[in-house]
Amino acid sequence: MSQRTITHPEQQAPPQAAAASPLGNGLKQRHLSMIALGGVIGAGLFVGSGAGIAAAGPSIVLAYAASGLLVMFVMRMLGEMSAADPASGSFSVHAERAIGPWAGFTAGWMFWTLLCVGVAIEAIGAAHIMTGWFPGTPSWMWVLVFMALFCGSNLAAVSNFGEFEFWFAALKIGAIALFLGLGVLAVLGVLPGADAPGTANLLHDGGFLPNGVDGLLVGLLASVVAYGGLETVTIAAAESENPVKGVARAVRTTMWRIAIVYVGSMLVIVTLLPWNDPAVTQDGPYAATLDHLGIPAAGEIMNVVILIALLSAMNANIYGSSRMAYSLVARGQGPKALGKVTGRVPRRAVLASSGFGFVTVLLSYWYPDTLFAWLLNMVGGVILVVWGFIAASQLVLRRRLEREAPEKLVVRMWGFPYLTWVALAGVAGVLVLMALDADTRVQVVFTGGLTVALAATGWTLQRRSAARAAR
Repeated sequence: MSQRTITHPEQQAPPQAAAASPLGNGLKQRHLSMIALGGVIGAGLFVGSGAGIAAAGPSIVLAYAASGLLVMFVMRMLGEMSAADPASGSFSVHAERAIGPWAGFTAGWMFWTLLCVGVAIEAIGAAHIMTGWFPGTPSWMWVLVFMALFCGSNLAAVSNFGEFEFWFAALKIGAIALFLGLGVLAVLGVLPGADAPGTANLLHDGGFLPNGVDGLLVGLLASVVAYGGLETVTIAAAESENPVKGVARAVRTTMWRIAIVYVGSMLVIVTLLPWNDPAVTQDGPYAATLDHLGIPAAGEIMNVVILIALLSAMNANIYGSSRMAYSLVARGQGPKALGKVTGRVPRRAVLASSGFGFVTVLLSYWYPDTLFAWLLNMVGGVILVVWGFIAASQLVLRRRLEREAPEKLVVRMWGFPYLTWVALAGVAGVLVLMALDADTRVQVVFTGGLTVALAATGWTLQRRSAARAAR
């Protein structure tokens, strides 16, 4: 295969994709900042973290810190590549240029699958809240309502998506900031009616690691799922007013703020509450903590915040998956019918990306009590493989940029190449631990099967493309 086929995938785009109307640039810097800060805060943090705390105990703080450090490395690498070459396909485009078309195909469609499943997860979580407020209403009805609402909003102009997400994210971040403020005051013992707990909840009831390494692994996986979705900001940057400046600023300011929100939240919760308190999983860790502090109507307040968070993440996932699908099609790696752009929006890609969410309407009718947990457990391994592709791509593209276009290195990965290798080792290590644990092995099997199937398909398409070019 020629070097040009590998390093310049945009030249592979079929005529239909190249001639299509370009995407819009209606996203402003404030939209990007809020998408980066708030778009990732959804079911994984507010709902899935309860199961992580129940499994890992106080060591959930260590799990979130470790995965947070890993995701900071990944986002820095992705920021370096995206600032040098913004694209709606983000890391899929980078993987194609660095490794080959099969890698871009695999990484792109894996992420598309991840986000489509994420849409379903957020819709089911939001429906659960609504059935609590309106007893007797079926869960599938609310899933259908939310899917129709956000599929419709994403069919409109990208500026509408950005404004919607801006206010959603602002409300989420404000609520979490208030939670952290109250929690810190309670931990210090200066909140009226709350006594400082000290280290009692951190070291008693089995100690800091009550369920051993197995429990920590479950907590680590829950934290990985919670961080998944940060990558969407580099996809959105391609439709912003100034892509290079936008992605560079968003990546620089987001990583440590997200780490504070996640690690700080977990530390406050396990310091104030016994990790094995049934309310942590029954009511959710945030509502349980506010109830413990005696905040009036804490449960309902958190339900409103969680509903906003779920709908926001759902909105962002439909957006991100549709743009990834569009980018793949534009590079000749997907059904051509999805590449059409109408009103500067890839509406067919939006509809296709919303498809699994609509299928979830039926699934939630048949399996209303088990579907959410099954879907949430399905995505952890996929996130790790995507992060692995990002790190491998950055290893290649960084050296290429230093040699050919050093002025494009607006954002630089720290400690290159050593910390890139550390990130790759971290991804591989978590996958190995998952494979060794009976409870998480099924995720590794699913992820491995999906990766092999997509890689084989991508490799076949790459060989056919090379054969046609040679004739």
